[in-house]
Amino acid sequence: MSQALIVLDTNVALYYLGGRLINPLPAGQYFVSVITEIELLSYPSLSSEEEVLIRDFLTNVTVVGLDSNIKDLAIALRKTYRLKLPDAVVAATAKFLNAMLLTNDIKLTNLTEINTESVQIL
Repeated sequence: MSQALIVLDTNVALYYLGGRLINPLPAGQYFVSVITEIELLSYPSLSSEEEVLIRDFLTNVTVVGLDSNIKDLAIALRKTYRLKLPDAVVAATAKFLNAMLLTNDIKLTNLTEINTESVQIL
């Protein structure tokens, strides 16, 4: 049986890292967009301990860079749904991988082109 492919949106990665998930993440192979990597590591008030935690987390998932396929999908999703650029890239990454997107972003959960699921948080 093949593992589920799962893309984590930045908000879900933050809930996970902050210990705010009510239920554990489902079993699967995890991916994040390079956009999520940038967002996680660029908080101005990030402590060195938090940065180590984030970098450790990033070594346990696959970070997906931007290629022409993901760029084209992001452009199409941004035009169709008027998404913010980071959201369009994250959604395009999930669509390109044919993966489920774990997100609590209402705008992203309404996309019909990708399979999305929300998480419960404390």
